[in-house]
Amino acid sequence: MEPHLISLGFALLAVGALAGFSAGLFGIGGGAIIVPALYYTFSALGYSQDVSMHAAVATSMAVIVVTSLRSAHAHHQRGAVDWALVWPPNPLKSWGLWIGIGALLTALMIAKRLSGEAMLVVFAVFIAVISLQFIFGRPDWKLANDVPEGIAPPVAGSALGGICALLGIGFGSIGVTLMVLFNKRIHHAIGTAAALGFFISLPATIGYIFSGQGVTGRPDFSLGYVNVLGFVLIAFTSVLCAPFGVKAAHNLSQQKLRMIFGVCLLLIALNILRKTLLP
Repeated sequence: MEPHLISLGFALLAVGALAGFSAGLFGIGGGAIIVPALYYTFSALGYSQDVSMHAAVATSMAVIVVTSLRSAHAHHQRGAVDWALVWPPNPLKSWGLWIGIGALLTALMIAKRLSGEAMLVVFAVFIAVISLQFIFGRPDWKLANDVPEGIAPPVAGSALGGICALLGIGFGSIGVTLMVLFNKRIHHAIGTAAALGFFISLPATIGYIFSGQGVTGRPDFSLGYVNVLGFVLIAFTSVLCAPFGVKAAHNLSQQKLRMIFGVCLLLIALNILRKTLLP
């Protein structure tokens, strides 16, 4: 086997371990770590910026299919998933259904029309804004006493699903923030976000497979925009490490968990902006 492929394999395994742990700890599906890690890995191997970013986002979505299921199951065992939000008796009121529709349409029709640099900047800015709310936001800040119903799931759900699919992240980076503002305890917000991450990642993965067909310059072993090698290796170690993150999450106070969550996201965002915008 080529030496660079061996190095790539070990790097992907390490990324997967960190992504799985973060999926369990923060409910973020690991996307905030997988996307920049894969982007710089593909770029270092000589692939173009546009293809590298799209492949990183698509592969992250594929991995989140696995990590979100594993993380959601572990949180469910601790009673920390609000299934009434994820999939209520009436599917039309389901946040899971509508965020899935938004994710699928974005992956199929919108992401391929954006440049890699544009996707990087949007990713970094959005992650930075979310991180600041966790670092400086007060835990008692509330928008309402419960998550809105009615027109909110189809309108807000599809929009949020599309944003997550475009950024290559699970629902945690957005959903945990929103659910806390809507009076959910952070441990329940994280568990529910992990479950909703599956409804984003599966449709988005399917969309990226189709939208990436025929695109030239993709990394080896790719199916559409999804890099199968990256998916297999990262998913393998992610599944193994997610339960350790869940255990750590339930052993930390809400205040400490918010601060760790915010600082990690902010550092990632600043590093991406530095490398993208500075000469």
